[in-house]
Amino acid sequence: MIGLAAGVSSLTVSLLALSLTAGPTFAAQQAARPAVAAKKPVPAPKKNHRLAVQVNVNEPAAMNLALNNASNVAQYYKELGEKVDIEIVAYGPGLHMLREDTSPVRERIKSLSESIPNISFKACGNTQQNMSKVEARDIPLVAQATVVKSGVVRLMQLQEQGWSYIRP
Repeated sequence: MIGLAAGVSSLTVSLLALSLTAGPTFAAQQAARPAVAAKKPVPAPKKNHRLAVQVNVNEPAAMNLALNNASNVAQYYKELGEKVDIEIVAYGPGLHMLREDTSPVRERIKSLSESIPNISFKACGNTQQNMSKVEARDIPLVAQATVVKSGVVRLMQLQEQGWSYIRP
């Protein structure tokens, strides 16, 4: 036991000597440093959200649901102070949503396009041409609609560019 105590004592003396020759303690080193003002965290850049909405049925309930979804998404990101682009793409029977003569949601489209700056409405040119042949007349679209060659291809392009996609 005496040998062990002597070994511990010499270890204690060695550690004490090391601490005395090692210089100031960590706390003393920190206290000696000049005060540095804490940097404010740089906020992350706000993400630009993008939503593609498909409408391919001639059902007023589905059209209204698509417009409700768009409105709710726009309001959500507006409250966060973030930007969102919304594109509603209508094709097949859903083109009636954007037809001036048959749209059950024509007034809502006008209202939403005035209140949501980054919403757009795309009409399938293929569907418009086919309806024109069947009805033997030009198919008028609401003023807010822009014609794209193919509604399906447009949705594919948006998804390939990273847009989120919903089909109400």
